[in-house]
Amino acid sequence: MSKSPKMIIDQLRQLVSTPSVSSTDPGWDQGNRAVIDLLAGWLENMAFNVEIQPVTPGGSKANLIATRGSGPGGLVLSGHTDTVPFDEGRWKSDPLGLSERDNRLYGLGSTDMKGFFPLALAAARTFNDMAFKQPLILLATADEESSMAGARQLAASGRPLGRAAIIGEPTSLVPVRMHKGIMMESVTVTGRAGHSSNPDLGNNALDGMHAVISDLMTFREQLATRYNNDFFSVAFPTLNLGCIHGGDSPNRICGKTELHFDLRMTPGSSNSGVRDEIEGRLEGLAETLGLGIGLNSLIDSIEPFEQPADSELVRLAETLTGYEAESVAFATEAPFLQALGMETVVMGPGSIDRAHQPDEYLELEQIQPCIALLEQCIRHYCL
Repeated sequence: MSKSPKMIIDQLRQLVSTPSVSSTDPGWDQGNRAVIDLLAGWLENMAFNVEIQPVTPGGSKANLIATRGSGPGGLVLSGHTDTVPFDEGRWKSDPLGLSERDNRLYGLGSTDMKGFFPLALAAARTFNDMAFKQPLILLATADEESSMAGARQLAASGRPLGRAAIIGEPTSLVPVRMHKGIMMESVTVTGRAGHSSNPDLGNNALDGMHAVISDLMTFREQLATRYNNDFFSVAFPTLNLGCIHGGDSPNRICGKTELHFDLRMTPGSSNSGVRDEIEGRLEGLAETLGLGIGLNSLIDSIEPFEQPADSELVRLAETLTGYEAESVAFATEAPFLQALGMETVVMGPGSIDRAHQPDEYLELEQIQPCIALLEQCIRHYCL
């Protein structure tokens, strides 16, 4: 088979034109099965053994595991098949119709991250007539942009896949070996409503929330000292107070209020351990203030990710790209693949700055360097 730009662009056009939005908003949320079926057909034609793994009942959301070769090691090339929602009115061209202009390929998911798949397939086609000593695995997951359900299911299965994994998120082909985790939490303070003319008639939940916020801000400063990591441009964990709702009238003692915040921890910490600390602090406040204070998770958290600098995959990626491995602020599926025992890096074409934006695009100049890089990685791990 040819690995011509025409084939690559045609495959990307088909992927972009196949909607696969994942979202916590049911009005937007779609399945990814049509994208999975497209990839499965192409990979079967390349003599891969293809497994489609349902993620939801009925299989409208699914993972794909395509394998060529066998053995205990090998290389995984991984990407997610879903996109974020979009506002068509803010695009200069059809977001679901790939457009080529200015040496760029415009379309929803062109860089984040449907564009990785045609390039990974092109790299694999180079070795069509060669026998692999260790397997090459193409992994395509569901729901990375919302729940990460696909990657979570893989990690929960405990099924080993390969020795090393490259996740083709857009990094401009710079290897990434570290990123922060993410938690999103809700704090609910329940007091007792009453007439505002006499504070003794109630117990003001907003007063209690003031104490909660003060304590969270103190804890934020402690985390910044405890888990400082100069490898990140923002070297400390961030705790963002995102939104607050409560009360119903200025002349009524507030009976209930709720705060949402997110927390992005650096590697070397544990999401569950930090959350337990917050819960303990809130329990102490509740007892002191005589209020009901509850902590609830808004999402299943994603752990911080770190691949050691001296690991084989990081050293190989740095040698092949000429770039020292970096850290990023956004979360990926890397912790879940790493949990399966694989050395993992994030490294793919395009820029994260284009992701989740109108007129998302992949630069044509990224195509051949990405293919060449993946070819070298396949040679190292599979031949």
